[in-house]
Amino acid sequence: MTTQHNQVIFKTQQQNGGIMQDEISETFLRFGKSFQENLCQLMLDDRPFCDQVAEVIDVTFFELKYLQVFCGVLLDYREKYRSHPNHEIMMTELKSGLRDQDKVVADQVRQYYSRIYKSEGVQEAAYIKEKAIDFCRKQVLKEAMMKSVKLLKSSSFDDISKVIQDAMKLGTDNNFGHDYHKDALRRFERIDRSPVSTGWDRVDDIVKGGLGKNELGVVIAPTGAGKSMILVHLAAEALKQGKTVVYYTLELKDTVVGGRFDSAITKVPLGDLMDQQEMVIDMIQDINGSLIIKEYPTKSASVQTIRGHIDRLIKRGIQPDMILVDYADLLRPTRSTGEKRHELEETYESLRALAQIYEMPVWTASQTNRGGLNAEVITMEAISEAFNKCFVADFIFSLSRTVTDKQANKGRIFIAKNRNGPDGLVFPCFVDWSDVTIKVLDKEEKSEGMQSTGDALAYLKDKYNEHKSK
Repeated sequence: MTTQHNQVIFKTQQQNGGIMQDEISETFLRFGKSFQENLCQLMLDDRPFCDQVAEVIDVTFFELKYLQVFCGVLLDYREKYRSHPNHEIMMTELKSGLRDQDKVVADQVRQYYSRIYKSEGVQEAAYIKEKAIDFCRKQVLKEAMMKSVKLLKSSSFDDISKVIQDAMKLGTDNNFGHDYHKDALRRFERIDRSPVSTGWDRVDDIVKGGLGKNELGVVIAPTGAGKSMILVHLAAEALKQGKTVVYYTLELKDTVVGGRFDSAITKVPLGDLMDQQEMVIDMIQDINGSLIIKEYPTKSASVQTIRGHIDRLIKRGIQPDMILVDYADLLRPTRSTGEKRHELEETYESLRALAQIYEMPVWTASQTNRGGLNAEVITMEAISEAFNKCFVADFIFSLSRTVTDKQANKGRIFIAKNRNGPDGLVFPCFVDWSDVTIKVLDKEEKSEGMQSTGDALAYLKDKYNEHKSK
């Protein structure tokens, strides 16, 4: 239906052996204002959904005049240009196409659009779509039934049946994918990745701000080289940015991982955490982000287990911004194939799907084979068991440390894969796992000049005492 369609108004009652039709409007009134505003936003943001609902919706279903006008502008544009407008086009239409409207209503329309333009999306979108489609399709079906009543005496059964069948076909799911013509404007929109910084400026520069939503990042390192430490660093940086982080550990106790976070955030060495308990607890109160560490025994949890846990968190009002799995090779495969490489490949594919379903970045780690133990630079060829798990990842980097490097607190980060920028780059870094520190060095920096752990702790104590005295 378009804005030219008549409003669906009807009420049937038997009178004198016949059926009469009263003009009683049905609207979205019982769903409330928020539902109607979100529905309009979804129609603009989601072209396939708009294609579906446009077949059965009428602008008069909206209770509020400014939403009727907004929906009318959207549907009229689609009908005139056979294309779905993006936000920029809609903004232009609302600026120039409301001259005939009452000034108060026109201002309300523009204010509403300004709100949804700045919003991050619609919560409970699936629910709103389902309820709106159900309501609109029922109105169309009722209209067809009323028409059929009039045809009972003058038309054949086939004619009446066709009226009902045609009505039932409207509003069905007709999303066949990206329509090259209808979705032309979508290809020129900037994709909002909402990246979460790695905490390393040089790495953020080449990956466009960090790992983005819907993306899977993989850390590669030999056994004992610090895969978990790197994941803790990445999660701690997200916490500092005010993000809600869920960290799944399949190898270490949750309290052990929590201690690493304490050290990564406060820079109190791991060995001194017990002695500096008061200072640590006081310092972590300043962190704006939220962290949940969930422990599962090795090979006891699958990606489906993690999905179930995330769903329970969301139901309790906890919306994760980033997920870390320490680490994917220790997850139980969803189905057993007898081939470990196939099971690992499927696990990584499922983690990538997890990032897409919940629209958030997902980090995990992978162990290298023996060839990566003392390599100067670890490439993807050193990934153990299943090389195919590299195919689905969006960003892969490795940490290599020779025996000499470990003695000098040195290491090298190699960018093995990067969908959002260049790869094949090597960055020198300073590594000190005593306080979970890994820093990508600028070209002029040298790891020899980094502050020692003892000096850093003395500095922290001085700053903390100064803070307490104030």
